[in-house]
Amino acid sequence: MSNTQDNQFPLWEVFVQAKSGTPHKHVGSVHAADKEMAMQNARDLYSRRSEGTSIWVVPADQITASSPEDQGAFFEPANDKAYRHPTFYTIPEDVKYL
Repeated sequence: MSNTQDNQFPLWEVFVQAKSGTPHKHVGSVHAADKEMAMQNARDLYSRRSEGTSIWVVPADQITASSPEDQGAFFEPANDKAYRHPTFYTIPEDVKYL
């Protein structure tokens, strides 16, 4: 068994917005030395055919995620906060992507 080191650049998560006004969606990951290289690598890999209008790159080690053990109480609805439910207003017809 050899003692090898990880010689790859840090991992960055890539999010692409397909059309203006739509949410960014996670499309994959890239390795890069810095944010400029991450942006260039993301553009080269994930928007070669004009698939997007905006790209976000985020250092993977900066993302905090919930764990599977949290799925119980962590995700239960907050019924005591009625303002979180969209039942008190109407959405105008001309509003898109809501």
